[in-house]
Amino acid sequence: MNSTFTRALAALALAASTFLMPAAHAQSGQPYLELNPPMPSDTPGKIEVLEFFAYTCPHCAAMEPMLEEWEKKAPQDVQLKRVPIAFNASMQPLQQMFYALAAMNRLDLHPKVFLAIHNEKKRLFDKKALVQWAADQGVDKTQFESVFDSFSVQSQVQRANQLAQAYRVEGTPSLSVGGKYLTSPVMAGNSYAGAIQEVDKLIPMVRNAAK
Repeated sequence: MNSTFTRALAALALAASTFLMPAAHAQSGQPYLELNPPMPSDTPGKIEVLEFFAYTCPHCAAMEPMLEEWEKKAPQDVQLKRVPIAFNASMQPLQQMFYALAAMNRLDLHPKVFLAIHNEKKRLFDKKALVQWAADQGVDKTQFESVFDSFSVQSQVQRANQLAQAYRVEGTPSLSVGGKYLTSPVMAGNSYAGAIQEVDKLIPMVRNAAK
């Protein structure tokens, strides 16, 4: 892995996503950044772990199975929340895809979107292709298309964009913990497992700070 993350498929001219390590990290060499000021949580009473991801990101695809396993064993006071982000307007349909699946209680298909794009090389980059793919997975096509364009999904996409801007996310995958810290595979020694281990170290720091 190098410092360049998501380069979206050239055929659709999706922009490259390069994780530019902020100066504070570059100077300190720490495996995480402390956010100042801390970000408020959308999940009251929980230590919120946000995963900023993009379906076009091969590193997100590689890390997804590891994150799924981590989520199963996460402490009761921890809530994992996935945040699909777009580095340009052409990636918005994939944000809508995630929130439409969530709205229809079909996030079981979330990891399959990664597989379809990265393993099966399916060109799932616009509404038509995404809706048809969902239908091929047994989702009601008419209902999914309606949800895909709904006000609720559009609002969640807007919120995801706000979060990405507030956290100054410059590459994927990135992980925030409790609104106080940000880490990534790059920061954690170019390691997917290292990034998840860093999240485990940061959770008690957030918990202790709240006492």
